[in-house]
Amino acid sequence: MSITGTKIRELIVTPIAFRDPPLLNSNGVHEPLALRCVLQLVLDNGTVGLGESPGGSARLDRLEAAAEVVVGMDVFDTTAVMAAIDAALLATVPSSHERGWTSSAVEVACLDAQGKLLDRPVSDLLGGRVRDAVPFAAYLFYKWAEHPALDGRAAVGDDWGAALDPAGIVEQARLMQERYGFRSFKLKGGVFPPDEEIAAIRALAEAFPGEPLRLDPNTAWTVETSRYVARELDSVLEYLEDPTRSIAGMAEVAKESPLPLATNMCVIAWEHLRPAVEQDAVQVLLTDHHYWGGLRRTRELAAVCEAFGIALSMHSNSHLGISLAAMTHVASALPRLDHSCDTHYPWNVADDVIRPGVLELRDGEVKVPTGPGLGVELDHEALARLHQLYLESGMRDRDDTGYMRRIDPEYELRLPRW
Repeated sequence: MSITGTKIRELIVTPIAFRDPPLLNSNGVHEPLALRCVLQLVLDNGTVGLGESPGGSARLDRLEAAAEVVVGMDVFDTTAVMAAIDAALLATVPSSHERGWTSSAVEVACLDAQGKLLDRPVSDLLGGRVRDAVPFAAYLFYKWAEHPALDGRAAVGDDWGAALDPAGIVEQARLMQERYGFRSFKLKGGVFPPDEEIAAIRALAEAFPGEPLRLDPNTAWTVETSRYVARELDSVLEYLEDPTRSIAGMAEVAKESPLPLATNMCVIAWEHLRPAVEQDAVQVLLTDHHYWGGLRRTRELAAVCEAFGIALSMHSNSHLGISLAAMTHVASALPRLDHSCDTHYPWNVADDVIRPGVLELRDGEVKVPTGPGLGVELDHEALARLHQLYLESGMRDRDDTGYMRRIDPEYELRLPRW
């Protein structure tokens, strides 16, 4: 079969903003808007491949630099495409992790276009799916009932309500299960003193007996506090995520922790794998194709983890449907997926840029799209509306700490805090 028109004619990068609730974390609180970039990779024959990336001015600049170098390249030559992007960014972006954010978004768009040309889903391009649906965990947050009034703007609430104590977290989990059928739960911690978050986890364990639980304080704790929490929640959590900073710090915790430790913060690039394995710092790696250079590199990472006996789950950031589709395809093609994946999607689904009907969180799972490519279709009206919101907002970078200080001028960012 001969396929024509496979040269990349244009890469269109569209920055967008969408609503985000006041979700608390160890750095502060989410702002009223989150930022992403949507990619449209246009081929000579008119085929369009979709990609999605976290936003922010630096990442937008890098995507626009990538758009210049990929024109004229063959969409099936993804190795050369990724190498050209890496070379274009190397002088100004020394971190392979940061360069990976750019190349991964373009690789997803290439794979989406390839799948459309071949009339095959992306999961087939990754070796074929081994599961027809991918399990996800409810992502619980301490949160305010509303974004407070600032700069003449009225307070902005949502239908999730406040969650500032164990009862509020349990109620949020009940809503998540009622709406999406989740069968496992993750709490974003690092917000309140550890004993309060231990109480919230124990309340979840009582309310949802037998359901897997995990806690992620985003490095808010010292080594000693991390060990204390691990002892207190032994047999309650399936794993403890990023309790303290650095590979060395995690290794110190792991020496005495009765719980497996997971990370998406200290092992985020290929050069981190060897020291992490040598020090036995983590027992669960939270993969993320945005971090690691794309879907194919994520599958390679899974093989490395299997070789070293490291379990797998999947990290999430504030994403929309293109990223969720990509996550679902690659997760479906991983022979081992030891824990349900993270997803922010319930917090942001109302502002999605894809047409509804393909991606649905039901019974705590997302069925793998079977249409060509990612199997999702861009909603151009929604994209235009969210791009206009981006332009009008004036927001160009995420700043959880700065936003918290506007609300509480006494707030001090300290990691570790406890």
